[in-house]
Amino acid sequence: MQAHEVMKEVLKQTSAKRIAADMNLSLSLVYKWAEPVDPGAASGSPLERVGQLQRITGDPRIAQWVCEQGDGFYIRNPQELAGSARLIPATNGIVQEFADMLATIATASADSNITKDEAKHIRRRWEELKGVTEAFVRAAETGNYGNPPATPPAR
Repeated sequence: MQAHEVMKEVLKQTSAKRIAADMNLSLSLVYKWAEPVDPGAASGSPLERVGQLQRITGDPRIAQWVCEQGDGFYIRNPQELAGSARLIPATNGIVQEFADMLATIATASADSNITKDEAKHIRRRWEELKGVTEAFVRAAETGNYGNPPATPPAR
């Protein structure tokens, strides 16, 4: 979905007047954000600017920050899907990642206290688990875990 299409949908649910007033902007500017932008135009909606900033920097912290503003979190799509991986080993991999996550939590909480460094380690493991799980789900959605090739009949 394009940024102007998102804004058009948002303006069906939220008053453009309210947005303009709360952001101290003109009403016409807010409505302009819901219109397609010429490809060579220097300006655009805030959504387009954030997308441009993300593409230029390639820094996932920008997307993470936007997600946090919506009380959510960002999970990067996997660069490589599992290919024609076998389902059982892929499933076992997810279970092992989950077990590793639980072990990280158990180790950190063993003394009934979680330090900032331990919390950072838990966060890293959690992000890894989400990434591995997302790769698994995307591979499943693309049919990479379909039926195995048929074996030729015995002679």
